[in-house]
Amino acid sequence: MSRMSADHVRTRLLEQVAGSGAGKDAFASLRLRFGECVLIVRTNNSALVTNLTRYYTDFVDRGEDFGTGDAPDMTVTALETDVWNPDLPWIVKQPDPGKTKIKEEYLDLAVEEGEGRLVRKRLTGMLFYFDRETHLAVGPCLANDNQVINFINSRFIQWMLDRNSLLCHAAGVSLNGNGLALAGFSGMGKSTLALHMMRRGLDFVSNDRLLIQDPGPEPFPHGPTMHGVAKLPRVNPGTIMGNPSLDGLLDASQKEAYSRMEPEELWNLEQKHDVYLDECFGQGKFLDSARMVGLVILNWKPKYPRTSLELVDLVQRPELLDTVIKSPGLFFLPRPDVAYRFQPESYLDIFKKCAVFEAQGGVDFDHVADACVHYLGQRGDE
Repeated sequence: MSRMSADHVRTRLLEQVAGSGAGKDAFASLRLRFGECVLIVRTNNSALVTNLTRYYTDFVDRGEDFGTGDAPDMTVTALETDVWNPDLPWIVKQPDPGKTKIKEEYLDLAVEEGEGRLVRKRLTGMLFYFDRETHLAVGPCLANDNQVINFINSRFIQWMLDRNSLLCHAAGVSLNGNGLALAGFSGMGKSTLALHMMRRGLDFVSNDRLLIQDPGPEPFPHGPTMHGVAKLPRVNPGTIMGNPSLDGLLDASQKEAYSRMEPEELWNLEQKHDVYLDECFGQGKFLDSARMVGLVILNWKPKYPRTSLELVDLVQRPELLDTVIKSPGLFFLPRPDVAYRFQPESYLDIFKKCAVFEAQGGVDFDHVADACVHYLGQRGDE
């Protein structure tokens, strides 16, 4: 049997959507608003909408009926089907640095308005297709709703990058509209620090990705704006055990087992739990944006005895910039009519417009959380 073409696969996927009626109002729909971006999810699986509604509870556009609100900026279709593995000359997506497992393969193709891309998840068999106008997730969507969520978020990231935002590998928190970005190499505790600050009354902006918009040339009275990606924090048992607000995420037997572990063993234990912010901290704590007044880079180690938080100049410490810059990844397709600003110089220019701190020495979340809250409280008086 001859190998099919990518164009044939795309056509078949579009025919599946049209044949299922997933584009019609009779199918389950969910309207989301991420800042100025309005996104509609349509699916032939009502249980998936239930799950997505719970996950995106702070971003569901509940106040307007379909047809009466703003026209959506995009529509994502999630079609529940059996796994289909088309025989294509897939290109393997190489693992990120430090990782070895191959998870994805992809293929690019030309479409009427530009370029499109097919992505296949090897483990689950989920297929994704996207171009400027079409955004499809096809396969066992309900069983892999986390991948549907990641796809929805990737569409928002693309939308923001097409509007000259910078993508950062950072968490974000806010106090009275003033925000701090929290960066650091993987495993440094960005989400843990953010959740410690939420215990002190702060709002949550993002878990692992921030999109930052430059206010332009001086004067810049309002500073850069950071926009979050609607991804819940995923934390390990060490984070949960160290934060009383997360107590409900573990049962009694888990708490007893973890309490017997050595601190370093607990720190390195990888067993992720989603943190539903409304259950742990109350309603309305997940914001979509804030004015960015600072960046904190975590560069500490558990065994060191003391913690310091000092102002740094990224021009003099360019190695720290590597903790912040984030590649858009496989679910981003550049448009020829957009001048993207992915160069380090673009990041340096924007971080000149806010304070940058480095946390060094030992790991002390309470110390740094208190210092950050104090800093944000001072900025609130300006």
